[in-house]
Amino acid sequence: MSKDVAIIGAGAAGMMCAIEAGKRGRDVLLVDHAHKLAEKIRISGGGRCNFTNRYAKAENFLSNNPHFCRSALARFTPQDFVALIEKHDIRYHEKKSGQLFCDDSSQQVIEMLQRECEIAGVDWQMPSQVKQVEYLSADHASQHAGRKFMLTTERNTIMASSLVIATGGLSIPQIGASALGYQIANQFGIGVAPLRPGLVGLTFAAEDFTAFKDISGVAIDAEVSCADAVFRESLLFTHRGLSGPAILQISSYWRPGESLYVNLLPQQDAWQMLLAHKQSTTMLPNLLTRYLPKRFVQAWCTVMLMQLAMTAKPMNQYRDGELRQIADKLHNWQIVPSGTVGYKKAEVTLGGVDTHELSSKTMESKRIPGLYFIGEVVDVTGHLGGFNFQWAWSSGYAAGRVV
Repeated sequence: MSKDVAIIGAGAAGMMCAIEAGKRGRDVLLVDHAHKLAEKIRISGGGRCNFTNRYAKAENFLSNNPHFCRSALARFTPQDFVALIEKHDIRYHEKKSGQLFCDDSSQQVIEMLQRECEIAGVDWQMPSQVKQVEYLSADHASQHAGRKFMLTTERNTIMASSLVIATGGLSIPQIGASALGYQIANQFGIGVAPLRPGLVGLTFAAEDFTAFKDISGVAIDAEVSCADAVFRESLLFTHRGLSGPAILQISSYWRPGESLYVNLLPQQDAWQMLLAHKQSTTMLPNLLTRYLPKRFVQAWCTVMLMQLAMTAKPMNQYRDGELRQIADKLHNWQIVPSGTVGYKKAEVTLGGVDTHELSSKTMESKRIPGLYFIGEVVDVTGHLGGFNFQWAWSSGYAAGRVV
């Protein structure tokens, strides 16, 4: 089989690239090993697909080359994708902070992309496992009408002038994630930034978490910080540790051995609040349950008061210095995770194909002409809230305009 463009990976980025290349009259083939199309789109956003964020900008992305994503994001914006959604009469809503979701089902986004691919004349080959990728010498390429790449799949051999790698990352292996994209990069001598799970729950050593293991399901509005990153969202206790939006966000910045700092009362001045009740006979835990969930307060007070060599007692029995120490803990609770719950529960993969090796305008390899990398396989990772899909649309569009 001979094609102008072969795209490995028929997810969000791959389909977007195929659509744009097809519109330009290119003969495009999408190859994917999965039996079901775009499972990551289907399960996203609780089945409603948080397909973009109105306010997506470079600052919402992590990369060893932080300015790399600017060009693609500027040329295909959230508003451009919303226009596509509206063209297909897909109803949507904004939850918060620019996060856009389908009113009905994420399947609508998948079907929209399928229809756009059909209109653009894109061909499909799935399920089809790619076994080998080769870059032909100039002599061999000239013998095949300038086709530079040869893909050997379980079904056939494909010759292509341009090859796009849209294979995604390692997150959620149970729906088909694989390391193929990184292997292809390595094969061609293209660097890959270290990989690790991102937007993922954190775990704690059993001895550090004993007091909290029975409060699974309790959620708190908190401000969580690590290094220079700070996120104010919900924090959720699980059987093994912490999750919820605030933890998923900060997990992308956290490294093993580092501490997290949790502000349990981001809307309160804890010192002033405690001082206002200094003459009260109310027990400290009972006072705190006015501001925080009771089950959490009981566990937290057990741990914190032990660390401070104090006991639970009426407010009027605490000295000012003791109240200041308690206030500091409420605003600056220090915890040290032992690890993450891993790729199985991670929403994204941090790291990836080194962006210094790619053109920021086209996603093409600087080393291998005609080879492109787009989407999650690239070292560009967004925050929670629609940003990673926007990177898929933008990077796919950038490559699709030139392949």
